[in-house]
Order: sequence, then structure tokens, then C-alpha cells
Amino acid sequence: MARESLLIATLVELADNLVDHYDVIDVLTVLSDRCVEVIDVDAAGVMLASPGGELQFVASSSESMRVLELFQIQANEGPCVDCFRDGHAIVNYSLSEADGRWPHFTPRALAQGFRSVHSLPMRLRGRTIGALNLFRTTQGPMGVDDVVVAQGLADVATIAILQHRSSLDAHTLNEQLSNALNSRIVIEQAKGIISQATHCDMDYAFGRLRTHARNHNEGLTDVAWGLVEGTLMAEDLDQPKESRPK
Repeated sequence: MARESLLIATLVELADNLVDHYDVIDVLTVLSDRCVEVIDVDAAGVMLASPGGELQFVASSSESMRVLELFQIQANEGPCVDCFRDGHAIVNYSLSEADGRWPHFTPRALAQGFRSVHSLPMRLRGRTIGALNLFRTTQGPMGVDDVVVAQGLADVATIAILQHRSSLDAHTLNEQLSNALNSRIVIEQAKGIISQATHCDMDYAFGRLRTHARNHNEGLTDVAWGLVEGTLMAEDLDQPKESRPK
């Protein structure tokens, strides 16, 4: 699919998720996946701030990216942490430059095969609620058009999360963000259940979870709860179109 067509399809897919009781995790997973498909990056991840202001992992394009995002939080350093704190984009940062900016994070990212990083704020009207992380396995700058597209997608996702902000009080808005972050825990539990029951890796397990939710017009978190509570069996989940990993 041509880049322009894929970008339009991505915007339509994001907009399609903006319904009552939409699943924030699903919206941000779409954002992560489409960033990898639409722009020149190899992995993407999203972090959101909890009501207390702590940065927490929410979605990623792969399991290895999830691990790296969690490491940033644990080490309290990295591009996403800086981007969120300062509210400024970090673009075309070479991880091979030994400047000591992220002494714990950089070696871990290099070990994962990444060579450059970009982090874009998820911000609306002066409020930064998180950051979008983009990683490349090659050095060299990301094109200006790619940066614009990535920031545009991040802005759409931000609006999705805060779409009812004008009609919600602070308590309700914080509750909404808390629910999204708590949903991530349930989804990780469900991924583990699927992986163990069907002997697949975590990426494929998440693919089955999403595919089943979409095919049956159910929320991603609702399907995950079904697995955790035992009302839905992992073997009964629909399978993604892509072939099962060996």
C-alpha cells in the first residue's frame, strides 16, 4: 500500500476507535504499529503519565520494545523520560554518540540493536500527557516529512485520549487515565495466559488478543478480562491473518 493511502487508512482506523467507551490501549497500540508501517522507524512505543504524574508504559509495536520502555521507567532515564519532563521533541539522536546523556539506557538500547531514537511529546494546549518513542536500527536522520507525520499521529492519539476533556471534571479525567494504565496490567496477564496455553511468543499472543476483540466487536480489555477470569479460553481466540510464528 502506498504511503499516502496507508496514512489515510491509519487516520481512519484511529478515528474509528473514537467511540463511547473506547479502549485507550487499543488506540495507542494502533498508533505504535502504524508508526512502524508509515514512517522510517523499526519500533515504536507509548508512555502515559498516571494521575500522580509518574510515567508508565502503555503500548508498543513489539515485545522487545515493551521491555526497553519498561527499562526507561525503572532507570528513570531515556528519551521518553526527558521528552515528557521537558515537553520538547528529541529528534535524530544517535545512540552511538558517547556523550553520557543516558548512561544506563543507551547500552541497553544498543544491545537491542537500535542505533538512533526519536521521542515526540503527546501534548494538547500546553498539557503533556505522555510521549511517543520511535527507534531505528540504522543511523542517519529521520526525514522532516516523517517527523511531521509522526507528530501528527501522536497529536491525533492525544486528542483521542482527551476528547471529552471539556466535559469532564479533573477527577473523571484522572480516573479515565488510571483505568487505561490498569488495563495494561490485565492485558499483560492475558498475553501470558495465551502464550503459555498455545505455546506462542508474546507478540503473537497479543495479535490473537487484538484479532479476537476486533472480529467480535469487543473491547481489548474486555477480552483480556475474560481470559484472566477464565470465562474465555485461549485456544478459542481467533487467529491473526499472519502465519503462526515457529
